[in-house]
Amino acid sequence: MSVKPGRFITLEGGEGAGKSTQIKRLVVALQGLGLEVVQTREPGGTPGAEAIRGLLVTGDTARWEADTEALLHYAARAEHVAKTVKPALSRGAWVVSDRFADSTMAYQGYAGQVGRERIAALHKLVLGDFQPDLTLILDLPVAEGLRRAGARASATGSNEDRYERMGLQFHEALRAAFLDIAKREPGRCQVVDAAGDPDSVAVALWAGLAARFNLAA
Repeated sequence: MSVKPGRFITLEGGEGAGKSTQIKRLVVALQGLGLEVVQTREPGGTPGAEAIRGLLVTGDTARWEADTEALLHYAARAEHVAKTVKPALSRGAWVVSDRFADSTMAYQGYAGQVGRERIAALHKLVLGDFQPDLTLILDLPVAEGLRRAGARASATGSNEDRYERMGLQFHEALRAAFLDIAKREPGRCQVVDAAGDPDSVAVALWAGLAARFNLAA
């Protein structure tokens, strides 16, 4: 008996867009339909990838060159896809990830000025044609996103704020990058306004996902 393939859903967006909150809601909603759902994140998702995460999201903002960051992200991503994402998909599970390759394209390719072509070539080298089935991009004005991210860091005491501490120009470029990615790949990407309250954002995210995969409300 053949196994119905799973789906790979990614949430993307700038700092403070609410991905962590919304991904939990999506997972619960999908599980409510009787689906096996694997919740994961990038960088991370395996022990090795989580170790690399520590190198990327902590420390001085000038710790790495953008090229180095891209390579580290793809080293983590190769582990994540091979050991977590693909095995789950092959057994029919749905995988929902907080960030994936679009973040490297936006953060290092656009804002870090590595360039679209070089990031695309790196993706091809490491993962071939592997892409998410659907990418939901949470869009939020930069000032509000950084305010939310700062409040979250203060509340949790997390030191994973290296990217948050990069300059306003970087974050403006980041927002524009995600919108450009969505414009270039409308068949895979959906932009969701993340400025509203968590409930309204969750409704919009679910509407986009349900329509894409013909799921029950």
